[in-house]
Amino acid sequence: MSQVKENDTVKVHYTGKLNNGQIFDSSLEREPLEITLGQGMLIPGFEKGIVSMELNEKKTINIPAAEAYGDVREDMFHKVQKDQLPQEITPEVGMGLASKNPDGSEVQFRVAEVNDDYIIVDANHPFAGQDLTFDLELIEIK
Repeated sequence: MSQVKENDTVKVHYTGKLNNGQIFDSSLEREPLEITLGQGMLIPGFEKGIVSMELNEKKTINIPAAEAYGDVREDMFHKVQKDQLPQEITPEVGMGLASKNPDGSEVQFRVAEVNDDYIIVDANHPFAGQDLTFDLELIEIK
């Protein structure tokens, strides 16, 4: 039976869970994920988990934070004066914000702290510092 190897294009159904069991994403109610391995489009642990799977195989993989979205980085927290925010925004902890870079790209932030004159925003991925679990089912190897 054929096995997945580096640079294969595969279709896989997945369900992603946090350590507390909360499901954060699943392909079961839609088309399976189709991806070519080795292109850096997946978190490293997810891609490693698919390699060597056989057609129709199901398995559960546990991905440590280092092979998922990395550890929480302190340099990704930034202080922003409230007077730099648009007037219509009333910042609250957990609120998502976006900022445009000079090149037009957008950076996503989460409000981590609110003070009288400033806020602290966090540009880490929301799953940074978290281990993840995925239930996988290999549907197709192209």
